Amino acid sequence: MEVKLHDIGEGMTEANVNHFLVKAGDTVKADQPLVEVQTDKMTAEIPAPFSGRIKELKVGEGETIPVGTTVLLMEKEEGVPEAAAQPKKPQGIRARRVLASPYTRKIARENGVDLDEVTGSGSGGRILDEDVYSFLQKDTGSPPEEPIRAEAAPEVQEFQPDAAAKDTSTIPFRGRRKQIASKMTHSLRTIAHCTHFEEIDVTNLLEWKETMKSQGQSISMGAYFIKVISICLKEFPLFNAELDEKNECVHLKREHHIGFATDSEEGLIVPVIRNVEAKSIKIIHQEMKELTRKAQENRLTVKEMTGGTFTVSNVGPLNGSIGATPIINEPETGLLAFHKTKKRPVVNEKDEIVIRSMMNVSMSFDHRVADGGTAVRFTNRLRDLIEEPQTLLLELI
Repeated sequence: MEVKLHDIGEGMTEANVNHFLVKAGDTVKADQPLVEVQTDKMTAEIPAPFSGRIKELKVGEGETIPVGTTVLLMEKEEGVPEAAAQPKKPQGIRARRVLASPYTRKIARENGVDLDEVTGSGSGGRILDEDVYSFLQKDTGSPPEEPIRAEAAPEVQEFQPDAAAKDTSTIPFRGRRKQIASKMTHSLRTIAHCTHFEEIDVTNLLEWKETMKSQGQSISMGAYFIKVISICLKEFPLFNAELDEKNECVHLKREHHIGFATDSEEGLIVPVIRNVEAKSIKIIHQEMKELTRKAQENRLTVKEMTGGTFTVSNVGPLNGSIGATPIINEPETGLLAFHKTKKRPVVNEKDEIVIRSMMNVSMSFDHRVADGGTAVRFTNRLRDLIEEPQTLLLELI
């Protein structure tokens, strides 16, 4: 029987083969993991469809393969003894679920390290590159002279006309990085991107945040922003829509499933908070924390990463951005990025120079669906709700 790469997520077209957990000739049991693959959204394992024997591996580790590709061949064996069908620990199968990035796993494989024996120092017990190297040092009793790294330099040839080539190295361009590149390129080629910039006074919002904190209610700025965006989407549904060129219509979505860009160890990922229009800021804050933690541990489910109708990128906490032209997460029609907050002298309505906390925002939108005037009115409404937090009370149902 052919074991193929099936679609494990919405819009998935290909995946990178990280490594096989079995080899030809191994006897496996139904649902036993056979191979680990990496998409732009997650790391997943393909399980055995039945108990039997691995006949042949059809693809190689490191290959990027499309959905439907035969990964390996299995043959069903009748009457296989239970001991043979499920050994206590077959070679290549880990006794526990190990949290580690594909890069860290590759370092371990190339240095002959069993990740079951390594203690992770990362979030949720995640094994980091440093943990593998520390294990190597502890195992040998002294630091390895030159541990094999996943990014080893190319083999030196006898003749090298370009001396500078000795100083170059490479990193893999596959898995999530390659998937992100493909998706972003397609979005830029398909969507008529236009970006509108605005600055917002967040002084009152920061004071409100501190008041809530003094009362034992810790609420993130990001949670407030997401709720405010949901209110704006009710008034400007064009930005919570999907263009259907084939049927010549725009689908206006009633539910607000807002994704928030998260910087994880394995690259950009966008968890989705569903039905924001029906949730309080407190619940949004709690869900953001949980989804962020799961993203860092690479434990997000397909449902938690798909179905978004609008995306938010809050790069302010990174303290390094005053503006950007973000790429829209297709097939959505809008993305709003919040940049760092900085105290600046501002002239108020009384022509007085005062110090205020100012934040820049940039909104990319699909110009095929909406015009610049609509985007300006959207960000104006957003600005009003952020600059005067008490006005949010008027939106309570």
